[in-house]
Amino acid sequence: MRGAAAYGRVDVESHVLAASPHKLIAMLFDGAQKQIKAAKLHLENNNLAQKSVAIAKALDIVNQGLLSALDKQQGGELAERLEALYEYVASLLLKANLKNDVAKLDEAAGLLEQIGSAWREIQPQVEGA
Repeated sequence: MRGAAAYGRVDVESHVLAASPHKLIAMLFDGAQKQIKAAKLHLENNNLAQKSVAIAKALDIVNQGLLSALDKQQGGELAERLEALYEYVASLLLKANLKNDVAKLDEAAGLLEQIGSAWREIQPQVEGA
């Protein structure tokens, strides 16, 4: 099992090193979604410790990845709105963790899906520039 985990890390690292800045943000959205999905599965199986670990990882992605990647100087009002949305998603994740609330996980996942989908749609424009 350790070999598989190490292989997975190398695979992720190679994708990160080869990715454009736009793709890196898309990968953050994917990672957050993956962790929220895992949290829901752990919650359904009453594995609360693992649920908390998955939510903590999703929170790290939102706070340390998506929020910290915002450029308020260049992004202006859009960056401020995204900041507010990411902070709201983080609060949903915290509440979901505290109250074992699947609806809050679903809401957070839905918001991230909408933002991530919009982000992916601008990829040709960004990479073509």
